[in-house]
Amino acid sequence: MTQQPGFGQHPNGPTTHGLKPYIDSARWFGGKGRAWELGVVRRVGTLPGSTPHLTVVIDLAEIAYADGEPEFYQVPLALYAEPQDRLGHALIDVIDTGDGAATYAYDALHDRAAMALWLEAFASVADGKVTAEDLAFHRVEGHDLDTEAHSTLFTGEQSNSSVAFGEDSLMKVFRRVTPGVNPDVSIHEVLTRAGSDHVAALYGWLDVVDETTDSTIQLAMLQQFLRTASDGWELALASVRNLFAEGDLHADEVGGDFAGEAARLGRALAETHQTLAEHFPVATRSADEMAELASAMGQRLADAIAVVPALAEHAPALEAAYDALRSLDDVPVQQIHGDLHLGQTLRTVKGWKIVDFEGEPSKPLHERLQPDSPWRDIAGMHRSFDYAPRAVAMTNLASEPEQAAREQQAYRANEWSTRNSQAFLAAYAQHELSESEQTLLAAYAADKAVYEVVYEARNRPTWVDIPLGALARLARDRTETP
Repeated sequence: MTQQPGFGQHPNGPTTHGLKPYIDSARWFGGKGRAWELGVVRRVGTLPGSTPHLTVVIDLAEIAYADGEPEFYQVPLALYAEPQDRLGHALIDVIDTGDGAATYAYDALHDRAAMALWLEAFASVADGKVTAEDLAFHRVEGHDLDTEAHSTLFTGEQSNSSVAFGEDSLMKVFRRVTPGVNPDVSIHEVLTRAGSDHVAALYGWLDVVDETTDSTIQLAMLQQFLRTASDGWELALASVRNLFAEGDLHADEVGGDFAGEAARLGRALAETHQTLAEHFPVATRSADEMAELASAMGQRLADAIAVVPALAEHAPALEAAYDALRSLDDVPVQQIHGDLHLGQTLRTVKGWKIVDFEGEPSKPLHERLQPDSPWRDIAGMHRSFDYAPRAVAMTNLASEPEQAAREQQAYRANEWSTRNSQAFLAAYAQHELSESEQTLLAAYAADKAVYEVVYEARNRPTWVDIPLGALARLARDRTETP
């Protein structure tokens, strides 16, 4: 890779300028609340089509933490010799280039002229890849891109940035990058080439061979834009609100009953798992490996109790759920989603689509690439079906001061959760669960709820009772089961 001076770098070493506050304030930056400094910033490529008027570059910024290993974030920049009033909101820095001249650096994803260069680079590849300025653009055949489409940057995303090109395609730019294959790209490619109906088709991706780490770093992916799709989480919330508005009807009697959709989603996941098992390695976990998994879950529980001491009263039942894993042997594992919940699903006129196959963001990449039990995905959906009605009930607390009204909502939340979890599970499995399958589901669901307790305690403390309540019910069920 050509080692060019990166953003904010000078011959005598890097300087922060406006880049550090820009990263610190970005929604996609995962290091908020931690002490960090800006390390080396490297320029990994310049987009083809750049001109003296507009140069579009991609920099990688090293984030050096005081309490852990460094991370690397991608920063695409649109560099102009003159200020651009239309991009004033996206200005990152003004860099003095000497002799009274300056370079104006903007967040490139806000700039339609810069985004057009990305789209044109992808369109120049029929099937395979084209390398330009150290950047490799890859394409999957079967779709002609609309190069006249204007770009629109999505807002509100947490970990990455997405840009829609008209109604034709969507580009996801990975912000925190790691050397190696990104499962969101590799899984989408396999499912697209296999003709899966349950994902947005992959059109292409962008990567760079990084000589510093001697590996490929994947920077972005281009895929089908499901413009008219509805978010699965929002559909579930609408169904819950419909139920809560009907004081004398049960979940199966209201017009917004979600059980049919839950069942269709269960079949979509089962078919997706089957396709993944046909194209990725499958294996089994031994009894020793299951014991290691149980110990890892137990350690996560211990760490969580240190953050939320209220978890301690449920520890014996949770540890029993984990210890039950130690009796299992030859447990099938394969490529899975890894971070599945209703917010990772979209309902289209052609059925359910599953999105964001990156896996759990907090896990190292090498762990996210490892085969895992499909029951982790199922447990994630199980927890999501439990979360939706209780999230609605939580927002209704202020308007429902009477205890009787709260108890009624709690009863109906449990009714909605149970009905839809069962519909999803029955459609996925299409058989009565075996004892080992029940053990896997219980352990993975408990592990997920423990994670949720810590997340809520740190981000939405008023919601921590949702996962705590789930763990209390799990503990009660284990105590009452003969």
